[in-house]
Amino acid sequence: MSCHDEDCTTDHGPAGQSKLESFLFSCELSSKVPFYTFQGDEEEDLEHFLELRTICLGEGAKEESNVVEVTAMNHQGKTVSVPIANLHISCLPMVSLGEFELKAPVTIRLKAGTGPVTVSGLHLIASEVEESDNMSDDEDDDEDEEEEITPIKPAKKKQ
Repeated sequence: MSCHDEDCTTDHGPAGQSKLESFLFSCELSSKVPFYTFQGDEEEDLEHFLELRTICLGEGAKEESNVVEVTAMNHQGKTVSVPIANLHISCLPMVSLGEFELKAPVTIRLKAGTGPVTVSGLHLIASEVEESDNMSDDEDDDEDEEEEITPIKPAKKKQ
């Protein structure tokens, strides 16, 4: 199995909201390595999400069904396993999942078949933006505005 996390983009939310960073995610499942568990870091103020985008058969895939399932927690905190793709080289070698987002931990498993199957998407990290950071940005903006304002001179009085 190969797994890659590369910096993709950084989005900054509005003041008082969360900051969202996204990284490229990819793993390859096969009969030799039939599962991958996505964990994320254990930092308190960070939330890790896995947004699955595509699942496709790799070079050398056989004429067989390759079933991929994910195991993650539902809204009640119970672990649930769900098949998300049934790929076959002759009729469905790839499936696009759109933006299928799951909160870590997530296990992706090759339930049937020998692969290779590549799963790709985004590793999303949400963190709270501290108000002190926002305040310093706002103060900088205010200072810039003050520098741009020219003083108004009083009109000359007629005598």
